[in-house]
Amino acid sequence: MRSFLPPAVTALLVTASLTAVHGASQFAIDSEDAIKKTASTLAWDMMQYYRGNLTGATPGILPGPPPDGDYYWWEGGAMWGTLIDYWAWTGDSSYNDEIMAAMQFQVGKDKDYQPANFTISLGNDDQAFWGMSALLAAELKFPDPPPDKPQWLALAQAVFNTQASPDRHDSECGGGLHWQVPRTNKGYNYKNSIANGCFFNLGARLYRYTGNKTYSDWAVKTWDWMEKVGFLDLSTYAIYDGGHTTEDCKDINKAEFSYNNGVFAQGAAFMYNATKDPVWKNRTERLVAHGLRTFFPNGIAVEISCEGGGTCNTDMLTFKGFIHRWYSVIAQMVPTTYQTVSPILTKSAAASIKQCTGGAFGRQCGFKWASGRYDGMTGAGQQMSVLGAVSSQLVGKPPVTEKTGGTSKGNPNAGSGGDRSLNRDRAPVTTGDRVGAGILTFVVLGSACSIFGLMSV
Repeated sequence: MRSFLPPAVTALLVTASLTAVHGASQFAIDSEDAIKKTASTLAWDMMQYYRGNLTGATPGILPGPPPDGDYYWWEGGAMWGTLIDYWAWTGDSSYNDEIMAAMQFQVGKDKDYQPANFTISLGNDDQAFWGMSALLAAELKFPDPPPDKPQWLALAQAVFNTQASPDRHDSECGGGLHWQVPRTNKGYNYKNSIANGCFFNLGARLYRYTGNKTYSDWAVKTWDWMEKVGFLDLSTYAIYDGGHTTEDCKDINKAEFSYNNGVFAQGAAFMYNATKDPVWKNRTERLVAHGLRTFFPNGIAVEISCEGGGTCNTDMLTFKGFIHRWYSVIAQMVPTTYQTVSPILTKSAAASIKQCTGGAFGRQCGFKWASGRYDGMTGAGQQMSVLGAVSSQLVGKPPVTEKTGGTSKGNPNAGSGGDRSLNRDRAPVTTGDRVGAGILTFVVLGSACSIFGLMSV
């Protein structure tokens, strides 16, 4: 990775930024060269929040989790996925060594992205974000790891297999994954759209990549459950956040988050691309139509459930980048969406860079793109979102499969038994456990728009 600025230079930039906050943005996306230059600077600025390549630090993660830093484990996995897309779309390999080192370091002893340091607080969505980044590496032909290291496709399969294990499925609410993995975790009694959306996304993409029908069977099963439980509103195609098993998931929290829409829309697009089934085409188009109406008012990305009230937390600050990246790939997988999606993503990306006029460098990005002004708050999530919006303007060749040039080695049995120790020999969840988790849930829901689409407590 390119070196960090020394403190003396940073101090000078802080002074300079005081006069730059309300100035014009130095970024542009009006040509391919401009996009590449802008994305390069955005990526460099984002990586200044990363410390995992310093002596004594932990590779792969951003500083945290709280109180040791702002970021939870999952966000590191999301950042490497953002940089894999950045590499594929811009051709800049500056961070490839960091991507390789980080994603290999965090695989865990069972090679399924359940490292010991984070397993006890693991959410299904946390693990899945690392798995989706590994699968992205296979799909975009990111350099394969050395032969003695876990391979990208096998890592994604391992994550999928641990999440398809009977240990993680039960009859509560008629099926579906819990938000959390260990039964003792607060939030285990919540089943939500992002955990199931990531699992659906992995299944759809693994099916397209390998042709193995087991993956598509799980994708269909997950989609059907989302409809049945009511988290996917068939009249509007809104995707709601989730519900509690103590209420048979009938207490649906109807907060909508852009990444829930995006992760399901991209999965549906991959299912259509693999099957040519018009049912999946219709589902993709309806999700995208709802997503554009809901999360891109006036053509600019807005995180509607928290942005207006100023209640977006660190996790939510990343979501806009995901929906930009995923929608750009949807336009490849389902070409009928391109004419609608492309101009809105371009307008939103242009708005995202306009407000990048703050921070220590005088060019760092805030979160409220639609305001046209820097909002005074910088962070890895804000940079990640704008980087995703800008770099996806250069989206290149469609993701490959095993039959169209993919080189990553797979293992359909990877991850077998990897997480069984989490819930083995644990006492059954008692009424007291459920009530305790329910009280926490009520308190958190009362203090913000919604916190139950988040990756970690």
